[in-house]
Amino acid sequence: MADEVRTAQPKEFYRKYLEQGVRPDNRELGEFRPTVLDIGSKNGSCISTAEGSALIRLGNTIVICGIKGELAEPKTETPTEGYLVPNVELSAVCSPQFRPGPPSEQAQVLSQFVANVLKNSQCVELEDLCIAPGKMVWVLYADLICLDYDGNVADACVLALTAALSNTSLPVVRVDEETGKTETDFKEEKKIQLTCTPISATSAIFEDNVLLVDPTRQEEELSTGLVTVVTDGKNICSLEKPGGSPLKDQQMRLCIERAFQRHTEACNLITQSQGSTLSTLTSPLVDR
Repeated sequence: MADEVRTAQPKEFYRKYLEQGVRPDNRELGEFRPTVLDIGSKNGSCISTAEGSALIRLGNTIVICGIKGELAEPKTETPTEGYLVPNVELSAVCSPQFRPGPPSEQAQVLSQFVANVLKNSQCVELEDLCIAPGKMVWVLYADLICLDYDGNVADACVLALTAALSNTSLPVVRVDEETGKTETDFKEEKKIQLTCTPISATSAIFEDNVLLVDPTRQEEELSTGLVTVVTDGKNICSLEKPGGSPLKDQQMRLCIERAFQRHTEACNLITQSQGSTLSTLTSPLVDR
């Protein structure tokens, strides 16, 4: 009977739960889903051929990120800077709502969102990707592939990307100034040093007045708006709210508070994952 009501009258179904301060999956309003993170290829679930990789399971949402490095000439206006190029893929495999073919509008929006996070946080110094000024730099392609879509792909992508970058090592490349030839030493690697760890926290607005952190796909569909706050632990890197219901000052402060709390939890998860094959955040964020 409950499943029939959920299908026929989803808003009414949710409303009855929210009146009790809980959600249908037994989470509190400010509680993230259990988060599982696998960094690198030790556990066999990441990309062994990539320079860095990570897989994130946020509830039923699964995103894998692979970092690949290529050599290229720098831009004329920035001769000492490399490139970071993210791309988010939402294929038909992850959800029936996506179709084969060119990237969907949502995938393009997510790719731009991730690019903005990288730019605003400056978590990677682009000058660190320079091999020979004006001649050769590294281009890091960050491919983010959603394997299972059940809402809040934005937060999953940011966490997967940050974790994968923390795991990225590049072979040492030297350029002969006289001949211009390159020599790559695959035995000697240089790890990418992150200046900070950008982490995002997304909340859905339900009926203009209830905030649901880490929304599922159905919660996103029923929401009247979404708000995503990205922090580096000290500062707000970006705040995304593409239309929808306006938020009161108190609600916005709550979203920001949740983002900083989530940052602490996620960074601990990354640290744990770097020292083992698999880490799980079994105590999801709850409003305190």
